[in-house]
Amino acid sequence: MIIMLASWRPSSRGRIIYSNIRKFVYYLLSCNLAEIAVIFIATLFTGGSPLSALQLLWLNLITDGAPAMALGTEKGDPGIMRLPPRPPADPIINRSMRVGIVLQTVAITAATLLAYWIGSNVAGGGHYASTMAFATLSISELLRAYTARSEYISVFRLGVFSNKWMNIAVPVSLALVLAVLYIPGAREIFNTELLSLNHWLEILPLVLLPSVVAELTKLFFMRKMRM
Repeated sequence: MIIMLASWRPSSRGRIIYSNIRKFVYYLLSCNLAEIAVIFIATLFTGGSPLSALQLLWLNLITDGAPAMALGTEKGDPGIMRLPPRPPADPIINRSMRVGIVLQTVAITAATLLAYWIGSNVAGGGHYASTMAFATLSISELLRAYTARSEYISVFRLGVFSNKWMNIAVPVSLALVLAVLYIPGAREIFNTELLSLNHWLEILPLVLLPSVVAELTKLFFMRKMRM
């Protein structure tokens, strides 16, 4: 019994570490590729970027780093030890992750560009367009971090708030995002505008879109491609 217990613990720990590395890579790649796609597509069709260099820097420092690190503290998916061993030649970015990255990149990119379009054509244009794009991109990525806690299991089954470090990383990051929208001096530095309740209602479905796509991906695609 002692021998069996000793052999089980390292194996479980190894699987959890490997799984958390995958979550870290999956989350950061999908977010970063979406940011690149947003800049590329907007520049291609409009001749300008929806986000300033300072907004992009803030986005990468604040909304990507802390939640990604929090993913490394996950305790592991339920039943992780009942899964068959992964093939030794199976890469970290395997077929299921590639599908997820593509879907997330499309979802985040579409949400951000639609927010930029709404800001340009409905909310008055100018800095409102870039502010709404910035808010949509940053907050959608923060919410997406919760769904990234498992590649296959719904965040509602895991428990939305069961990772205490995620519950610190996301609210702190969100507060720093809102700071550049609502603190007058910060708005001047980041070239953002004060968003009203109507602005938030307009972009709310877009903010939620990547998380909804992530949960549907788990339901319809990831479980079938898991083996």
